[in-house]
Amino acid sequence: MTRTPAPTPTLTPADLRLLAAAGGAAPSLHNSQPWRFAPTPDGHGLAVYADPGRAVPLADPVGAARHVAVGAAVFNLRVAAGRLGREPVVRLLPDAAEPALLAVLDLPPASPARASAPFGRDLYPAVAARHSSREPFAQRDVPEAVLGELITAAREEGVTLAALEEDGVRRVLALTAEAERRNAADPARTAESRAWLRPDGAASVDGIPRSALGPQDHDARVPMREFAGRPPQGPAQPSRRFEALPQLCTLTTPGDGPLDWLRTGQALQRVWLLATVHGVRLTVWHQAVEWPDTRWALRDPDEGPGHVQLVLRIGYGTPGAATPRRPVAETLGALGDPAGAVPETSPGVATAPPTGPVAAY
Repeated sequence: MTRTPAPTPTLTPADLRLLAAAGGAAPSLHNSQPWRFAPTPDGHGLAVYADPGRAVPLADPVGAARHVAVGAAVFNLRVAAGRLGREPVVRLLPDAAEPALLAVLDLPPASPARASAPFGRDLYPAVAARHSSREPFAQRDVPEAVLGELITAAREEGVTLAALEEDGVRRVLALTAEAERRNAADPARTAESRAWLRPDGAASVDGIPRSALGPQDHDARVPMREFAGRPPQGPAQPSRRFEALPQLCTLTTPGDGPLDWLRTGQALQRVWLLATVHGVRLTVWHQAVEWPDTRWALRDPDEGPGHVQLVLRIGYGTPGAATPRRPVAETLGALGDPAGAVPETSPGVATAPPTGPVAAY
């Protein structure tokens, strides 16, 4: 006798809020958080939309960083779905007629074999523990075994993570420093970055508190972004001595379109959560991908064709400061309306991942 499979249970408001809180904990350029979520019409999944009103047009003129951020949110949703006992089926760019709809996750119940640690480790606690560190790292390399796990994690998302040798590190350092100099000399770009700064203690839901900026390198070897601009345009950030030669990786895709950017975001977040599990800190360097010539020069010619999407600095050190998050009521839409809101659940219902700081690039 053939058994009829049990119907997929509808996501409850508590489920939807837990998912949206996890998705909203993803990293994004300048902590712009350019996403919205809404339940699918059948109530069994979640639609993920780009929020074009939260663009960073000079640093991200084609929307690549916006897609990367949404891709990172999609990966967080995949992790949170496992916590709900569901196995996500992801469709990227599902409707050409609706360009803001970047992904749909169908969320049927997970099979017993897939119910625990579908990514090899329990990444859910790292969703909230993950954050960017703009602090100096220790003079200690990430072990080869850990790097191997990170490389495999990116590859499983269709993206190549390359750990750079010394000559590659020095080349990328020079390109990032050049891009940072150009950004600092461009009043419009400096104003755009400064617009995302928030005063410490302000009741903000996005952007970067000044306490999260971190110091500049006293020896000017490690080119950290100067969000407020260089004096006299902005206040000088404090300086400290960074690692002599940072450990850098690149994320590279074979193509350079919206699908590649969304996959990059999922790979970035998978790598970042796994790094967090291992106690490894991470900083995203975006400066050199903001200028066509420095971005092109990021490529390793010996590795063949490819498009570098991001540069990652990895290592061991103290955690950076937290950055704010938009409330779920703002990012989670009602059925069929990503701009609406799902009703609040009753008191005591868990609606978010474990508490902890998160941060922007």
